[in-house]
Amino acid sequence: MKKSPAEAASPLDPQPEPAAPLSFGLFQREQRSLFGEILDWMLTPLLLLWPLSLALTWFVAQGIASKPYDRALEFNLQALTQFIEVRDHLTQFNLTAQARDLLRADDTDLIFYQVRDQQGTLVSGDPDFPTPDPELRGMPGEVYLRDDVVREEDVRVAYTWVARGLNRDQLVLMQVAETRGKRSKLATEIIKGVMVPQFIILPLAVLLVWLALVRGIRPLNDLEQRIRARKPDDLSPIDNEHVPQEVAPLVSSINDLLERLKSSLNNQKRFLADAAHQLKTPLAGLRMQAEMAQQAAAAEDVHRSLQQIAKSSVRATHTVNQLLALARAESTGRALPAVPVDLAVLVREAVEDSVPRALDQRIDLGYEGPDEVPRSCLLPGNPTLLSELVRNLVDNAINYTPSGGVVTARVLVDPFSGVQVLQVEDNGPGVPDNERELVLEPFYRALGTNVDGSGLGLAIVQEIAQQHGATLELEDTHPGRAQQRGLRVSVRFGQRADQAGL
Repeated sequence: MKKSPAEAASPLDPQPEPAAPLSFGLFQREQRSLFGEILDWMLTPLLLLWPLSLALTWFVAQGIASKPYDRALEFNLQALTQFIEVRDHLTQFNLTAQARDLLRADDTDLIFYQVRDQQGTLVSGDPDFPTPDPELRGMPGEVYLRDDVVREEDVRVAYTWVARGLNRDQLVLMQVAETRGKRSKLATEIIKGVMVPQFIILPLAVLLVWLALVRGIRPLNDLEQRIRARKPDDLSPIDNEHVPQEVAPLVSSINDLLERLKSSLNNQKRFLADAAHQLKTPLAGLRMQAEMAQQAAAAEDVHRSLQQIAKSSVRATHTVNQLLALARAESTGRALPAVPVDLAVLVREAVEDSVPRALDQRIDLGYEGPDEVPRSCLLPGNPTLLSELVRNLVDNAINYTPSGGVVTARVLVDPFSGVQVLQVEDNGPGVPDNERELVLEPFYRALGTNVDGSGLGLAIVQEIAQQHGATLELEDTHPGRAQQRGLRVSVRFGQRADQAGL
């Protein structure tokens, strides 16, 4: 049974390789080559113009070869007109023997002549000689040239009207024709003289073009060797002093990329070092508590050690989760697809999930804002990261708010401009002005606080806000209060989903 093309194709079958790109020149390559394309575009016009130049040379050679023979033909015509006489209205052509021998002296071409009187009657010469159009009669004594055929031979004709008679009122037509043998031979010799040097010059030109390209691309090869000779950990800028001007922007772009890569690697190294330092403390506490539990004799001591182990494991789990959230925000946030997000729904869900923890610490946790954002004001973003942003702000506010305090999450929406502001405020100790930029750095914690944490919450919020084009502001909730200044964190979003094309 014959299978359809769709059934015949199997994922396990070897797939055909994509077709290789074709070069637009005379030559084709499987892989695109800058050297090959330049060579194609230089040699292709050269090879195409060569036969055209030969054709033009042929036409030019025909004109060059005709000019001296045309002058000789005109001279013969003027000489033969001397033998035309008109007596008693009778036209006579008295050609001498020497003149006849002159006409027959050419051993290459044949010469024909014809004399006709004013009435068109043949006086002398070849009767098969074609006559010019009577309506095109020119001025007497003026010599004219044309191409014609006599006895199936291509000839060049010189003709004129001669005024004879007592009053010179008799116009006699005199024509002399010559076959084109000498002309064609001379034109052929000119073509040979042009073609032979071209057969030598053309390969030489191709060789010179190839050598010029090799020399011109040599700096690129040197640059390639310099890059290949670099060590894997060498991220220093490439020296662009000895590269061609056309390649300098590319080298500059590579240097910018190396600089960004170096900065990214340094950040990763710092992140790993800080993460290892932050995990060392809870892990060391777990080990110590486990050793104390093993050495404890009383059940009460074992129970106390197990409680400390549980607290340390919770602290370690929280730190690991925040590290993973920060890594996800820094590395994959830009690649995740953006969809319309209802900020009010995310904030309400985060507040509802944090209510039990707030009640345990006797904190008044509340939400102010709409239940749902208008559809025209939805945010373009990643719901997972935005939810992480909201939860970190709420969690951070609960951590730093004393027992009996108040934490409020608020969503403000401007339906006209589409600007949305997320605010999370508390009545805790706040953050001094000189530390507000520092608390946005990973693992930084303000001095004087006895709250467990890793110092990653605001760093995660800052990274996610930047990826969504939002701005982050820190300010006092209660300015002027020394003990409970409080902290208000505002995240301002300025783009709507419909403006982003979602």
